[in-house]
Amino acid sequence: MAYGIKPPNYRLPESAHVGRIRLQVSDLERSVAYYETVIGFRLLGREDGVARMGAHGDDRVLIELHEKAGVRPVARRGQIGLYHFAILLPDRAALGRFLAHLGELGVRAGMADHFVSEALYLTDPDGLGIEVYADRPRASWRETQGELAMASEPLDVNGVIEAAKGEGWTGAPPGTTIGHVHLYVRDLDEAARFYHEGLGLDKVVWSYPGALFLSAGGYHHHLGTNTWAAGAPLATDDDARLLDWEVVVPTTSDADAAAQSISDAGHPVERSTQGHAVRDPWGTKLRLVADR
Repeated sequence: MAYGIKPPNYRLPESAHVGRIRLQVSDLERSVAYYETVIGFRLLGREDGVARMGAHGDDRVLIELHEKAGVRPVARRGQIGLYHFAILLPDRAALGRFLAHLGELGVRAGMADHFVSEALYLTDPDGLGIEVYADRPRASWRETQGELAMASEPLDVNGVIEAAKGEGWTGAPPGTTIGHVHLYVRDLDEAARFYHEGLGLDKVVWSYPGALFLSAGGYHHHLGTNTWAAGAPLATDDDARLLDWEVVVPTTSDADAAAQSISDAGHPVERSTQGHAVRDPWGTKLRLVADR
């Protein structure tokens, strides 16, 4: 199945994916407790106001929590920067176990069927958005005139819970990853110039109202951008916020090539042997790193 619009010049490798994300939070103890108890992550390491967390049975760091006391929680209308980051579970059964777990805790969540995936939505103690989801098989994805079909329909709650076959939630299982990041931006054309023409992501969904979805390797999206909070302020150092997120490519040569493409598009790149960093037009930092 062919769909999507390739970037005009540089294109990210098909195996490019999202790596770890870094979040600024106001109270590390509170946040660690939330991500352990509600989300099901485990603590992998902690020092100097930073906690690293990941799935059970897997030593990959998925999120880093950076404490800065006194930062403001995210306002209800949002702020330009993070809309949500998305935790991808290995299968529908795991999503069913997680959904039943939320019910046992009495935690309310938003829910949606996106055709390509089934998703739950939460906010952490600082108001940072989280999606927890499972993909449908790629063979079931549909396209129309080169655009992948995505929507937000009611979730089949009973079907998702039944997929767990009565098994209890024991935390985020091995194989859990960060599937995508979704950002508030102020202009979709400008977002496309940075992330599509500069970074080299394919456009995958462009008719969704107020949003643009992009990916590498035919995935439904590694990055979502939307203008649903276009009048909101930019996230600042005094806010709970996304500090940065990673795009992981196979080799250092791939990271260099992506960095050069963004630089050629007119965006300053901070280069280092550990990876390259660049900020999008609204200040959200992206790191380009080789696969560990």
